[in-house]
Order: sequence, then structure tokens, then C-alpha cells
Amino acid sequence: MKQQQETVVLTYTEIDSPIGPLVLVASPQGLCKVEFGTYEKNRDQREQWASRWYGAFELSENAEQLASVAEQLTQYFKRERESFEGDMDLQGTEFQKRVWLALQTIPYGETASYKHIAEAIGSPKAVRAVGGANNQNPIPVIIPCHRIIGANGDLVGYGGGLPTKVHLLDLEQRTLLT
Repeated sequence: MKQQQETVVLTYTEIDSPIGPLVLVASPQGLCKVEFGTYEKNRDQREQWASRWYGAFELSENAEQLASVAEQLTQYFKRERESFEGDMDLQGTEFQKRVWLALQTIPYGETASYKHIAEAIGSPKAVRAVGGANNQNPIPVIIPCHRIIGANGDLVGYGGGLPTKVHLLDLEQRTLLT
């Protein structure tokens, strides 16, 4: 007899930010997704992602449960916070998780290259794979994939768009100058 899969309740809230609306999603284990854009705009992608990683799921709006994350993001955008606290529930391959953990070691206001991250995780030849993992980061801004630049110093793609990446890098640079 096949066992019934338990439905995972994912809570979410949508917040305004200087880079546009952000949707925050948490599982019972912690923050699992930050999306650029509105809840409605990202519905199909979110449902595909949640189905892949959680199987049976239900989305439930709960601003209170995500209030700490929302407040930390507000502080970050006001240049009052340089790092984030709280539990995360990273959903990805083991390689992706290694990349995402390495991204969190890039200091506020600094940048690194894909090559630097590949070397940091002990896979120096996996530069392209690091780029792919960076692109799949489910928790942008908090896991600072915006701090990744090309080896030649050029800005490279960003899930939230290059103007958003420039805004985040500029925000962090100006904080260090004041």
C-alpha cells in the first residue's frame, strides 16, 4: 500500500522594497525562497519549484511568520544591516548548496568571481557549474549572489536583472564609504 504524502505548508508574504516587490516564502524549517516581483507574477514558477522540492504543498499567506525576514530586508535596504540571521531551508542539489553556502562567505561590499567560488568549494574546474548554481539561488539578496562578477570584473547576469544587481552593489559600496 502506498503511503500518503503529507502536505507541507509553505507560508508567504509580499513586501515592497527599493528594487520592487519581493515575495518571501518559508517552510516549517525556515526561509526557502525570495522572489523578485509580485506573488501573482511568479505563481507558476513558484508552484513548479515547490512541487519539485516539497511534493504535496499548500501556500498560506502569513506576514507575521515572515516579519523578522521582512524587517531584516528593510534594514538592509536602509543600510542598517550587513548580514542576515535566521533559519534557511535550502532546496537544491548538494553541489548547489555548497555554492550557496560559499556565497554567504563573500563579505558585504565585496565581490568575487565564479572561479573564486569554484576554488572555495574545492571544485576549481566547475566554474560553469558554479554559474548555474548561482543562477538557481532560491534566496537572492540574503544569499548574496549579486556579489558575483566575471573574472574580468564585468557584471554578469542576475536573476533580478542587471539594474537590480547594480542597485544592490551600489547600496553596499555607498554604505562602506559613509
